[in-house]
Amino acid sequence: MQLWLHWIILGLVAGALAKFLVPGRDPAGCIITVLLGIAGALIGGWVGSALGWGSVSQTRFDSRSIALATLGAVIVLLVGRLMARRR
Repeated sequence: MQLWLHWIILGLVAGALAKFLVPGRDPAGCIITVLLGIAGALIGGWVGSALGWGSVSQTRFDSRSIALATLGAVIVLLVGRLMARRR
């Protein structure tokens, strides 16, 4: 599978899971959800590597990659909501 397509699919899955796991109203659309998931995958991979949990795989889908990407997306979503609340 093309690398860019892999990141888009992983971003969609991780972003959707993050929005499902974090309660609250979030009217963002599909593209924002994908971007949230991709940013989450980058952050989740960094956090996972720092803590020794592994990293997000760029070549295949596995439960660790999805879990780390979702964890990162939840972090991005919570930080975004905190910043929006301060405005």
